[in-house]
Amino acid sequence: MLNGKRILIGVSGGIAAYKVAWLVRLLVKAGAQVRVVMTHAAHEFVTPLTLATLSKNPVVTDFQAGKQGTWNNHVELGLWADLLVLAPATANTLAKLAHGHCDNLLMAVVLSARCPVCVAPAMDVDMYHHASTQDNLRILDQRGVKIIPPGEGELASGLSGEGRLAEPEHILAFIEATLAGKQRLSGKRILVTAGPTFEAIDPVRFIGNHSSGKMGVAIAEKLASEGAEVCFIAGPIAIPTNHPNIKRFDVVSAQDMFDCATQEFLTCDAAILAAAVADYRPKNVAAEKIKKQAHDVPQIELEQTPDILATLGQTKKQTQVLVGFALETTNEIEHAKRKLEKKNLDFIVLNSLRDSGAGFKGDTNKITILHRAGKTINFELKSKNEVAADIVEQLCTYL
Repeated sequence: MLNGKRILIGVSGGIAAYKVAWLVRLLVKAGAQVRVVMTHAAHEFVTPLTLATLSKNPVVTDFQAGKQGTWNNHVELGLWADLLVLAPATANTLAKLAHGHCDNLLMAVVLSARCPVCVAPAMDVDMYHHASTQDNLRILDQRGVKIIPPGEGELASGLSGEGRLAEPEHILAFIEATLAGKQRLSGKRILVTAGPTFEAIDPVRFIGNHSSGKMGVAIAEKLASEGAEVCFIAGPIAIPTNHPNIKRFDVVSAQDMFDCATQEFLTCDAAILAAAVADYRPKNVAAEKIKKQAHDVPQIELEQTPDILATLGQTKKQTQVLVGFALETTNEIEHAKRKLEKKNLDFIVLNSLRDSGAGFKGDTNKITILHRAGKTINFELKSKNEVAADIVEQLCTYL
């Protein structure tokens, strides 16, 4: 999608500028032509040499190009680009852009550009939520500037909250979606579950598993980048979701996830259930912490949790698509086929703990997709973002 596209990156002076090096690398790897304009303040955080080397083009900062009377033509730069991305866009840069201030080369380029403009805000949490910053973002949004939502988490100040520059992979997906125009899943509402569930033993202890939620988050982000409205139901996971198309529901237990999923699926076109839901839970939950006894080992009676996948399979309409996951250790294909039929799935994503690099917690996965019609597709070991793209590609054939 980005092959041959001309992307102009504007870098302003914030600590998050260090992430731009990776963004430029991703864009070049995707086949884009990349040029970079930096403010003087940005030089304090990342060197022009780094970005020039990665982009394979000189980096410009000033109007004057040298001592021979040549200059960097801001009009030419603005007209060259298919897309202009300001990352990071500091509070100061956003204010200048919203009010038409033009005191450096970058602002002159932005005001000269005829292409779509995206801004990726990056600042501390209180600066981001300040009324003036929010007003400036609203002004830019009304003018058609596309806002790349910031991430949430620990900030350079030591505080935690919104304001982190979106991760380079998220910015890349946003750029792809912007240049794609009509997205394949626009108008579709898709349910995704992710992570583990925790089944309480007492107020302190629980039964759970090692699922990190990385696979489900990657799927949700990819679906959103394709234009889908994503209903994302997350068990107890630490990974944020940043795309504005994702509506997130945080739950804890299998019952919580069941209640949310069965309600939301009613208005969805498809569901991908990537969560590792506990099969059993304690039948009786102690009201107080169970104390350790010297010679008395407590016995915990278990009962089955509600089967989310089977319930959705029983209730799904003919127009709805249902996708499940199977994590197996033996007889993988046989077990996956049985689950595919038993739970009325359209296709199932199989991974085996016997495959190196697959399974919980890691950043890679190795999958096999089995379709209801009988087709089986084997994939190599890939990053979970790439695996998510493969799964979404298969879903698109149904939708």
